[in-house]
Amino acid sequence: MVAYRKIEKSMPEVDESWWDSVLAEEERYAAPIAKQARFEEPVKSEETKQDTDWNEVRDLYHQDRIVELQVTGYNRGGVLVEGEGIYGFVPYSHLVEMAAHPEKQNRDGELDSYVGRKLRLKVIECAPEDGRIVFSERAALAEPGKRMQLFNSLQPGQCISGTVTNITDFGVFIDLGGVEGLIHISELSWGRVAHPSQVVELGQEIEAQVLEVSPERCRVALSLKRLLPNPWEKADSDFAVGQIVPAVVTSIVSYGAFARLEFGIEGLIHASEMPLGDGKTVRDLVKEGQEIQARILHVDPVHQRMGLSLNLDWADA
Repeated sequence: MVAYRKIEKSMPEVDESWWDSVLAEEERYAAPIAKQARFEEPVKSEETKQDTDWNEVRDLYHQDRIVELQVTGYNRGGVLVEGEGIYGFVPYSHLVEMAAHPEKQNRDGELDSYVGRKLRLKVIECAPEDGRIVFSERAALAEPGKRMQLFNSLQPGQCISGTVTNITDFGVFIDLGGVEGLIHISELSWGRVAHPSQVVELGQEIEAQVLEVSPERCRVALSLKRLLPNPWEKADSDFAVGQIVPAVVTSIVSYGAFARLEFGIEGLIHASEMPLGDGKTVRDLVKEGQEIQARILHVDPVHQRMGLSLNLDWADA
């Protein structure tokens, strides 16, 4: 059961590159399916285009119907499926068993076990011009027609609850009860996020704000951070240049370290602002997760940047 409430805030524009990244990992494998897949009788992409019953595929997609197809092969990205007049691809992350255990090391062995099996699937992407059909086993867990019902109920600004179903480098997928939404990595926190797994866990129930709904592309853009006040809006009044503040080191880079202050604001301690001795590196001085004292050098709320310096008294202690 999906729950939501209206959030009365001005809605940001969603960067179109978000949608480009939604299936970024899968597209590396789905486009050249025929060449990369492992199966006995290779099918050329042009032949697949000609043999595909696109009217049936469009009906499956628009009516949100479930179809049963047989797995005929696989590659590192997922499995190939086919039926009468239908040929497509199921991304690894959309296989129920695989998505539940993303840490599996023997991916080839696990995918090989799917060959010959029949799966209940829904079409989540239909692109006749590219000869591309993408299916999802996970989407088929929702009853037929549920997708359009949900899309009709979603509005930008709503707060909606769902379950984390997949964590990728570029963001987090949330099951909203028949439709998956994406929280792009930039919308997970007002602070810098090195990887989405730092913020959420697989299977976690969370609330998020709807940013944009795209029924024709079966995609929903979500935000986690917009349910919280933007700490940068008050950064000028909350922090002063020269002020010494407690912080926690969040990540170390070649040119310094990032440290998180109160309210999720993160600043950069450049290596030149660290008391590094001869031959010493940043990692010799601080570690990720370490609590430190830092001096504020400058605050730039517009660009959401803050410069910090290590407190020399602390460093010498």
